[in-house]
Amino acid sequence: MTAPDQDGSRHDGGAGGRRGGGGREARSAERREAILQAAMELIAERGYRRTSLAAVAERAGLTQQGLLHHFPTKELLLVGVLEARDRWDLAWSVAASGAWRTDALAQIVDYNATRPGIVQTYTVLSADSVTEDHPARAFFEARFRAVRAAMAEILHAECGNTLPGGLTPDRAAPLLAAVMDGLQLQWLLDPEEVDMPAAFRDFLALLGRAEGRGDGAGSGAEPDGSGGMPGRSGEEPDGSGGKPGRSGEEPGVG
Repeated sequence: MTAPDQDGSRHDGGAGGRRGGGGREARSAERREAILQAAMELIAERGYRRTSLAAVAERAGLTQQGLLHHFPTKELLLVGVLEARDRWDLAWSVAASGAWRTDALAQIVDYNATRPGIVQTYTVLSADSVTEDHPARAFFEARFRAVRAAMAEILHAECGNTLPGGLTPDRAAPLLAAVMDGLQLQWLLDPEEVDMPAAFRDFLALLGRAEGRGDGAGSGAEPDGSGGMPGRSGEEPDGSGGKPGRSGEEPGVG
């Protein structure tokens, strides 16, 4: 007979259910990963609003109480989803080119155009986080600081101390981040009119990164997790294509 474990998973008793502390920690980490995978799959299938905690728990093989043991609110679960996405995006970029580069950013924009559910989650949650005491506020404050720093580093490495028009990398970095987020919002509202990948490459051209335009939107290789990616291997758990495993702490972008 199966029974719920202490954190809400279901198992058949016996020796496997009586592991030591290390075993419990490993199982807890595995269940968090299963929850995040289930959440990404459901967001891809149903969208942000129609993904319930009960549905995520069922998909992950947990009771709802077990899910709440790891993620007490839906907002915190969604923050976990976005943190995982950022880690996978960072891992792919570093594995593909050794560091963040503008061409890697362009390919991530391409890939974001294939995962509207995750982009919608990011857009809605980031907007909601500006309200006082929102549970995702600290995540987005830290994320945007890290993103601006990463953007400035990318631009400095590729363009030097001055960009076209006299902007410094530090001054251009918030603009680059704003363009990525702003294009996502416009694309979500009107995907037939807004070609997000092409528009982003046009902006890179304005910054003097004309090579980012390539052969057109979506011309870069999709970040699909091939080629011996670091961290946990396998497909990204959103049902829309593969991504590399978890690696590094710096957040991704967009």
